[in-house]
Amino acid sequence: MVDPSGSPDRIIFSKLMRDYFIRRFLLIPPTLLGVTLIVFIITRIVPGGPIEHFLEEAQKASEGANSSGGQMSGGMNEEQIEKLEEEYGYDKKMIISYFQWLGLMPRERSISKAEFSSLGGDKIGGGDLIKDPENEVLIVLSQDGRQIKVTREKRIVKETELVNSRMEPEDWVKKDGWQFRIETVEDRKERWARRYGKEKKNAPQNYDDRVVAYKKKFSGLLQGQLGASANFGDSVWSLIKERIPIALYFGLLTAFITYGISLPLGILKAIKHRTVIDNLSSVLIFVGYAIPGFALGAVMLIYLGARGGYFPLFGLTSTNFSEMGILEKIIDLAHHTILPLTCYIVGGFAWLTMMMKNNLMENLATDYVRTAVAKGVSFRKAVFRHAFRNSIIPIASTMGQLITIIVGGSILVESVFDIQGFGLLQYQALLGRDTPVIMGTLTIAATLLLIGNILSDIIVALIDPRVKFK
Repeated sequence: MVDPSGSPDRIIFSKLMRDYFIRRFLLIPPTLLGVTLIVFIITRIVPGGPIEHFLEEAQKASEGANSSGGQMSGGMNEEQIEKLEEEYGYDKKMIISYFQWLGLMPRERSISKAEFSSLGGDKIGGGDLIKDPENEVLIVLSQDGRQIKVTREKRIVKETELVNSRMEPEDWVKKDGWQFRIETVEDRKERWARRYGKEKKNAPQNYDDRVVAYKKKFSGLLQGQLGASANFGDSVWSLIKERIPIALYFGLLTAFITYGISLPLGILKAIKHRTVIDNLSSVLIFVGYAIPGFALGAVMLIYLGARGGYFPLFGLTSTNFSEMGILEKIIDLAHHTILPLTCYIVGGFAWLTMMMKNNLMENLATDYVRTAVAKGVSFRKAVFRHAFRNSIIPIASTMGQLITIIVGGSILVESVFDIQGFGLLQYQALLGRDTPVIMGTLTIAATLLLIGNILSDIIVALIDPRVKFK
């Protein structure tokens, strides 16, 4: 940014520009924090969610088993529901669950529970939970012969050495990583009331105090872990990584074709204003602009796919794609790409062409262009050296948003053609109230949007000399 002459003005401008963009990048984390917090609260408040999804699936499975004469019992028991709540953070207060999702607070993992009135049977690190005869202490017996006594009253852990060993009991507990807490009857009733939205006094009366053994682990956004999808069962990151290449494929093709055709066509239409070329291209452009991409896709699927048989009806590749040679794979991929790609570019193509034409015509009518032509500058140079640079500025202000289009894809187009892209993943997550996937895809989309805005500012600053950063 600093010219060879070392001009003080250029040096000052470069530092101001650098400081401006540093501030913009520093605003990304707090902005993301606000966006994700709002959406996290909404997903916790509105009806539906992972717990309800699993309950519905269990109910359907139960009804199916009963109708076919099976022996499966209906619904889910309380233990299964508690495991789901702990997995998806519904066992904690909303703000604590949010910080655990961020990875700023540890989660409780490898959770094992046993009531003081029970006789054991749960496993903790290879040991058994055993009830003390005095009914006041729960003993966790480990494989190496040690026992840990968890008292009900004091809520503390007492260790007792049962075999000869140089390792102290406290060291053994720290090494193994287990921690313990007591859940009283009142704690369990409060959790029941929060789960079902009822009064605590109506909770079941057969509860007893219990000890909960667990290990703490940081596993959130900052650790690159977004949990598992409630609908798909896979990790959120694996689902996103599978779909990003498809989104990049269509996004890059859409960007190159749209800008590669729209900008030259817009210039041609401005120069050939009110000619046959301008009128015919305008008719095609406005027809394309008036037809939504997903509607055009449905029409093409019916007439060019189902009835004509010229193109495949769904997917991005054929079923035997892996058995094809390299040339056959390229042809097959192109064959599946033509229809959805047409739907991708039809709307943006029309908007960008008309934007380029109108901006260029406006600049060609300005005084500085007419003055340049009057002084002997050729019309070609007046168009491309003067008018074009100013005409591209409004378009450049949106170029940074290409990054969201490239990765985000189109929900409706991907739905019509059954293409497993990033957009369809977002749509499926919203329909299924898949909170982990919603939060994961939202974080990526919001980050790309913020980075795209900064890239737009950088592009405009490089093109428009009037931009100042003072």
